[in-house]
Amino acid sequence: MKNSLMTMSNKILLRKRSIIETVNDELKNICQIEHSRHRSFANFLSNIVAGLIAYSFLPKKPSIKYQTVNSNQLIFY
Repeated sequence: MKNSLMTMSNKILLRKRSIIETVNDELKNICQIEHSRHRSFANFLSNIVAGLIAYSFLPKKPSIKYQTVNSNQLIFY
């Protein structure tokens, strides 16, 4: 990536990229969400919803502990 000014929330999510990629991998391979040849939009949506429901029933799911703290400090860029 190019060096650029990023917000703190983007920096935190960039550090957590491996967890995000793990979730995407589980959705594609275990819950079988990735299927590109649907004959109708309703079949596509039902496949996505069924995959997300199956993912919600998995016993161990990776998670990101993320909190935002609002402060009254001034920030100068």
